[in-house]
Amino acid sequence: MTDPVRFGGGPDAHDSPGAAGTPPAPTHGVPGAHGVPGGGPGAHATHGVPVAGPEPRRRLAPLTPLLRSARLLALLIAGISWRGFSELGLSKFLLVVALGLVGLIALSVVSWWVTGYHVVGRELRIHEGLLWRRTRAIPLERLQSVEVVRPLLARLGGLAELRLEVVGGAKTEAPLAYLSVADAATLRTRLLTLAGHAAPPAPAAGAATAGTPAPAAAADPGRFIHRVDNHDVWLSQLLTPQAWFTPLALGFVLVQFLFEHTWGFIALASTLTAMVSVIQQPVRRVLTDWDFRLAADHAGLRLRHGLLETRSQTVPLNRVQAVGLTWPLLWRPKGWLRARLDVAGIGHDRASQENLRSGRLLPVATVDTARRVLPEALPGVDLANLPVTPPPPRARWLTPIARPAAGLTDRVFVTWDGRLTRELVLVPYARIQSVRVVRGPVQRLLGLATVHADTAGSLAAAARYRDLDEAWAIAADLANRARAARAAAAPPTPPASTWDASGGGAR
Repeated sequence: MTDPVRFGGGPDAHDSPGAAGTPPAPTHGVPGAHGVPGGGPGAHATHGVPVAGPEPRRRLAPLTPLLRSARLLALLIAGISWRGFSELGLSKFLLVVALGLVGLIALSVVSWWVTGYHVVGRELRIHEGLLWRRTRAIPLERLQSVEVVRPLLARLGGLAELRLEVVGGAKTEAPLAYLSVADAATLRTRLLTLAGHAAPPAPAAGAATAGTPAPAAAADPGRFIHRVDNHDVWLSQLLTPQAWFTPLALGFVLVQFLFEHTWGFIALASTLTAMVSVIQQPVRRVLTDWDFRLAADHAGLRLRHGLLETRSQTVPLNRVQAVGLTWPLLWRPKGWLRARLDVAGIGHDRASQENLRSGRLLPVATVDTARRVLPEALPGVDLANLPVTPPPPRARWLTPIARPAAGLTDRVFVTWDGRLTRELVLVPYARIQSVRVVRGPVQRLLGLATVHADTAGSLAAAARYRDLDEAWAIAADLANRARAARAAAAPPTPPASTWDASGGGAR
């Protein structure tokens, strides 16, 4: 039995574009906003950027069919398998591969020819399909982050893939694969500008004509913040349970083989499969976090990382729901921690967030480095000055190992938990959606309660096992601070337009 009590939280992240703490920008007078076609002559201003209409559709990079065919061809060859190769013979095998390659290229060319994209008002529209036409419209006011991904084959061809994360999306929206690197950077800047996350770029000399996007300017690396040492990246993955138990498991198998003198194909395959599944996560983390660099610009935080597949991501600061810092047990002798951003719409389950494809702030760092980097994500927050207090002594019956603590600063709600693996969660007041006071049956017997601060992200911030009166006081204080922070961050409300029925337009 629980007794949830809610205080004036913000709008739901999946029902309102402003769930991340910033109301959607006004669309009065902007053609094409929210599905309205943006035709007609003349330019219309959107966040200070002239948007001429209608903008022609643009195609993906011409090398896109070759890259897609190469990936599909690899799957085709794997599908034939070695047994199929031995039955077909070399000549027939090569003939099947050649015919498959021709067919895949033909399908990829047709798909490339009918696929196009353009920006209409405050929407990115993607058109695709030959027999069944499909048009996707992505409202830019729901944009959470924009990521430029460069797989290995795309890097060889000088191409990149653009991925958008939106509020409430079950998966990545609008994966435009592939664009040239310059086009991907230009489109990313433009989308962030239209979404209100970046200042409009200065018009260059010889600007493009109406309806054609301006040419890409030189890539701005932004203000450098921190670069993670690759030595620390791979060493941190050696200090994981998977890396420690793998030699023990391999030694056990070898000892069994030496004494039993039996070794079958099934045993060998099972051993290799188990080892690959165990070491897969550390290896993937090393490949993902390699050459991790953090910078900042007018659009927000810029993260770049990856060895085989490079990723360049821009996260607006007003979309950050919380920051989590974790001290794994095996890292504590080195004084290391890892930090991640909790962004609504990114990492839709805990497994995907732990895979760290998005939301990574620091894959491995010292406390001093985290103290220097943390204000970039949460301005005004000092990691060394976080006033937290533990629950009353009678709560020890409920937490014999963990030592939870919580506190409120001028800017964030702080929770601390764990004994073996310690975790610190920082939630800005403006991102709090609702506050809950929960009391289980044992807590009611001990006169305790837990205060939860809900956000649009997935990091859980809870002041566990507080005295009942203190819990109600914390909940009321959080609700008041959240309302005040959202009111201070909200932009001024634009004047409402009135509709003139006789003239058929707004006046």
